[in-house]
Amino acid sequence: MDSSTVLDATFWLTTAAIAGLMVMSAFFSGSETALTAASRGKLRSRADKGDRGAASALKITEDNERLIGSVLLGNNLVNILATSLATSLFTRMFGESGVALATLVMTLLVLIFAEVLPKTYAITNAETAASRVSPAIRLVIMVFSPIVAAVRALVRGLLALFGVQTDPDGQVLAVRDEIAGALQLGHSEGVVMKEDRDRILGALDLAERTVEEVMLHRSKIEMVNADDDPEAIFAQCLHSPHTRLPIFKGDPENIIGVVHSKDLLRAIDALLHQDGEANGNLKRFRVLDVAKKPYFVPDTTTLDDQMREFLRRHTHFALVVDEYGALRGLITLEDILEEIVGEITDEFDVDAERPLRRTEDGHYLIDGAMTIRDLNRATDWNLPDEEANTIAGLVIHEAQMIPTPGQVFSFHGFRFEVLQRQANRVTKLKIGPL
Repeated sequence: MDSSTVLDATFWLTTAAIAGLMVMSAFFSGSETALTAASRGKLRSRADKGDRGAASALKITEDNERLIGSVLLGNNLVNILATSLATSLFTRMFGESGVALATLVMTLLVLIFAEVLPKTYAITNAETAASRVSPAIRLVIMVFSPIVAAVRALVRGLLALFGVQTDPDGQVLAVRDEIAGALQLGHSEGVVMKEDRDRILGALDLAERTVEEVMLHRSKIEMVNADDDPEAIFAQCLHSPHTRLPIFKGDPENIIGVVHSKDLLRAIDALLHQDGEANGNLKRFRVLDVAKKPYFVPDTTTLDDQMREFLRRHTHFALVVDEYGALRGLITLEDILEEIVGEITDEFDVDAERPLRRTEDGHYLIDGAMTIRDLNRATDWNLPDEEANTIAGLVIHEAQMIPTPGQVFSFHGFRFEVLQRQANRVTKLKIGPL
């Protein structure tokens, strides 16, 4: 065989090898993009419907570090080998100038056919592509696992030298943060309505918030005195907008029961039908006979746990106490649900004072007892709530004093003007961005 025949055969074999390596490079690039961009929720839905590829993709994406390490190792191997073959081929054909020509040609080929094209397809069809490539990538991971493990150990050692600690089992994004980020992005793009975003984020936040943050403070609790006359107790319960009222004896701290308006009405009805002597029977009535045992919860209980406990106990009402057993407030199932769906009102709440009202100059008149979280949800502001639960508490914390009406403060990018104060409580403020 003459030299031209050998050269021709070598040329075509090398060209075929480079083309094959480019296909492999495209496969690795597209696979990396598809498996990292695919939604785990959508893959789970496909897997539940019997898609084995989606199930395999879910399994291999559990360890993103090992996945990316294996794919990058395979991708770099084929790219370097393809470039080496191209350099050898162009050097034979064009001499010394072949090196520069090979670099230019391979850069264009890799950029177009091994990077941009497969990655664009993978982003466009992330879940489908991830399901299709997962069996082959799973095999690649098995083959390259020993090398990847050594590389991971080396990388962690080098990062440790610079004081960077890595968590082998840590996820890049927590599930909650991933959902919250997607909702915020969808809202900013006009795809997700503000109300829908707030409801979902409110449900996600239940495990992060405690009953202390949403409870009704003890100063606002309406109570029944067990020592009052039965007629006074009946009148108080019937005129109250609440269906359940705590009962105290002697000291408001001494809660000994909770009366439900339905139980009270049943007792009255029973007394009215006894011997035809309604007045005499009413005078002998004891409210504790129809009261239920009070249910106390610590103020550090999370809203998620408290909601589950309400559902388990088939009750909607609990009294909140601190670590010393002192009464802090009360919380109902409705309070927790309002953290998800927003303010819930009925025919007894329509005349209640609105805690938030916008003025003509764009500022807001706000009840001092309004929680910072509710204000942020209503206005899309981002006032911090780490040090205080209410707007009044935030002003007092930042001012390091109990302000008087007329005082103005500026912090966190907002102007706070104190309008009203009762005793030591700031009851009304005017707030607006600076």
